[in-house]
Amino acid sequence: MSWLFGLNKGQPEAPSGLPVPPPPPPPPSGGSSGGGDKPKDKWSNFDPTGLERAAQAAKELDKSRHAKEALDLARMQEQTVQLEHQSKMKEYEAAVEQLKGDQIRIQAEERRKTLNEETKQHQARAQYQDKLARQRYEDQMRQQQALNEENLRKQEESVQKQEAMRKATIEHEMELRHKNELLRIEAESKARARVERENADIIREQIRLKAAEHRQTVLESIKTAGAVFGEGFRAFVSDWDKVTATVAGLTLLAVGVYSARNATAVAGRYIEARLGKPSLVRETSRFTVGEAIKHPTVKRLKSKPQDALEGVVLSPSLEERVRDVAIATRNTRQNKGLYRNILMYGPPGTGKTLFAKKLAMHSGMDYAIMTGGDVAPMGRDGVTAMHKVFDWANTSRRGLLLFVDEADAFLRKRATEKISEDLRATLNAFLYRTGEQSNKFMLVLASNQPEQFDWAINDRIDEIVNFALPGPEERERLVRLYFDKYVLEPATGGRQRMKLAQFDYGKKCSEIAKRTEGMSGREISKLGVAWQAAAYSSEDGVLTEAMIDARVDDAVKQHLQKMDWLHREDEAQTLTPPPAGATACGLE
Repeated sequence: MSWLFGLNKGQPEAPSGLPVPPPPPPPPSGGSSGGGDKPKDKWSNFDPTGLERAAQAAKELDKSRHAKEALDLARMQEQTVQLEHQSKMKEYEAAVEQLKGDQIRIQAEERRKTLNEETKQHQARAQYQDKLARQRYEDQMRQQQALNEENLRKQEESVQKQEAMRKATIEHEMELRHKNELLRIEAESKARARVERENADIIREQIRLKAAEHRQTVLESIKTAGAVFGEGFRAFVSDWDKVTATVAGLTLLAVGVYSARNATAVAGRYIEARLGKPSLVRETSRFTVGEAIKHPTVKRLKSKPQDALEGVVLSPSLEERVRDVAIATRNTRQNKGLYRNILMYGPPGTGKTLFAKKLAMHSGMDYAIMTGGDVAPMGRDGVTAMHKVFDWANTSRRGLLLFVDEADAFLRKRATEKISEDLRATLNAFLYRTGEQSNKFMLVLASNQPEQFDWAINDRIDEIVNFALPGPEERERLVRLYFDKYVLEPATGGRQRMKLAQFDYGKKCSEIAKRTEGMSGREISKLGVAWQAAAYSSEDGVLTEAMIDARVDDAVKQHLQKMDWLHREDEAQTLTPPPAGATACGLE
């Protein structure tokens, strides 16, 4: 509404339709000059015409038909200005809040950087203090070790001096005692000889009288015994009841002895069938009759289940598979299910026999080991021995894991000419006893040439596991295992004459693992035994790095020589044509 009072000149014109106020009258002449002598105040320049115009405009506006719209428009303009002012105030407040947030964020960032820096400083200080503490501890340990070694040396010297003094004292006492004993014996001998010389006649007379008295006593005893025995025999013969009773007693005694012998034989055969180890079994964990005779008071305790892969080094994939087999076998035994037969094939020395033993211990079963090379020499007795093995296996209360090593030696194809009739009959007996799965025994076969098995044997196998040669990681684990077992443990035990030179053991084991490529676990274990033997054969008993390298070189050369022999044998078998009879039999 400021335009009504003549203010804000230059503003937009009034809305159309409103009366235009008349122009203000001109100021009176001389008005400004007339009062030049009077002092001017703040109202001297006030123009009252503006109020008059405003009043005139207000009257005209009240009379106009657009007065209300003009007032609403003016009010809306004032509200718009106020809203714009409020929005600017809000924007200003938002900007202020944003600045405050930015300041808080910057302060938080600075605080975080400060905390990180303080944390780093604390860590550096802690590491430095830990380093100083370790150095102090190591210095103390070295000083303590030097002091202990000095005390030990002094104690050893003191013990040696005491031992030398004790030995000298004992030797002196023994010498004095020996001299006194010689003097005593000499004096007694002289005295005894003098007494015997003086009393020789009296002693001879005493001996003669004693001999005569003894002879008379013996003669009287013989006469008395003869008289008593004669009277007794005469009385026995004359009484027929006593004779009859004596004959009957002797007859019953003979019958009892004969019955006891037969009963003992039957009981022995029963015990042998239950506990006796069959002749084909080379090794077993079952309690046998021989052990009962050797240790009659020892009670057999059930072995605790062990890890099936303890001490067995295999590749990760093979380890996972055989662990599944071990878990399945253990659960089968606990649930009294049917055992699955397993074939393990691969080069010699890859851990097949060791895993079979660990599998039996892990499952809580007994194990028995037999080799296929023992079957053929038995000839006609092979069938009986084979049945005896399975009869003995069925008597195990814990379940028996029957491990057949070198199984291809007698489980060959029956269609070839290389197998004898006795061995064929033994193989048929084996097939008869393994035709169905059992909850008494589990069959584990090991072979280097599984392709030579009879097809009926392949039909009885439930799972085949390939034990390959160890890879680089497995060889390094094996080398470290046998280095600890045959070198470090004896050297640190202190009970054996063996010492180890100072060198990087871990680096040396890694180098040996790379050099022993193609070697089996058994060859690596023999390498550990060779290191131990080299230390024992040395003058000072110290195993050096050069000695270890020398034994490794020898083992590698021997391995290459064995591989050369094997390749030559394979080439010779490849070039040699098969026999005509075997070919014809195979075609049939």
